[in-house]
Amino acid sequence: MALDAWWGPVLGGVLGLLFGSFLNVVIYRLPKMMERQWAAERAALAWDTPNHGEAPPAAAQEVFNLMTPRSRCPSCGHAVRWYENVPILSYLFLRGRCSACKTRISIRYPLVEAVTGAVFFFCLQRWGISAAGMAWCGFCAALIALTCIDWDTTLLPDDITLPLLWAGLLASAMQWIAVPLYASVVGAAAGYLSLWLVYWGFKCATGKEGMGYGDFKLFAALGAWFGWQALVPIILLSSVIGAVIGIVLKLLSALREGGYIPFGPFLAGAGFTALVFGPQAILDAVLQFVGL
Repeated sequence: MALDAWWGPVLGGVLGLLFGSFLNVVIYRLPKMMERQWAAERAALAWDTPNHGEAPPAAAQEVFNLMTPRSRCPSCGHAVRWYENVPILSYLFLRGRCSACKTRISIRYPLVEAVTGAVFFFCLQRWGISAAGMAWCGFCAALIALTCIDWDTTLLPDDITLPLLWAGLLASAMQWIAVPLYASVVGAAAGYLSLWLVYWGFKCATGKEGMGYGDFKLFAALGAWFGWQALVPIILLSSVIGAVIGIVLKLLSALREGGYIPFGPFLAGAGFTALVFGPQAILDAVLQFVGL
């Protein structure tokens, strides 16, 4: 590649680092925002008042969203200064510790930034600065956020999965991605219904819930982005990897209470693999792995 052709991917990588910093905020705050909303809804439902059904007074709470308040140390409340929030470099400069209380900062913060920068670089290197390149960057960012949130909380927020689904259909309709609209729509429907049927089959057979509704929506979104033909390779790869990691965690006695692991990260990992290598390569690799 000529030197002047590298500036686009490099610029994308830098923007990815910055966007990765924002994804760290989303990963940390979005589940807490959801919990606050649920708590407010429960309080409203439980409100018992003689005031003829008047709504309960709103609880006085600090404004908490993706923009407010400023980022701060969860241990001591130290407000993060701008120069302490430079992707990767600030973590290295601070030696992975809060500048005020010296509490260790999770290595995941710079890792999320680095991975986001890498996938943005990859997308713009493959598709250039184009609608397709921007679309796939957004796709990757959503999967990174969903992976971390689901691993931490076993939640796949509708605020991310549903826009990801509609974005895939829109990208197909606008011909930003090489998936015909028919294949995208059928992929979304089949992705949702297939896991929905598995969920209810498992629940009827065992009385337990084997997965959450967020998994249906994420698989539907992957069907929208890759088409219905990619669903079998994606679910096979995610299932095989999930089973292997589950066995390893069980052997290490590292499973969570209840003995479960979230499925969303493995679906997202299969989505990344499909993006890089293509669904057919996934299918061939899985069949070779299981000896077929």
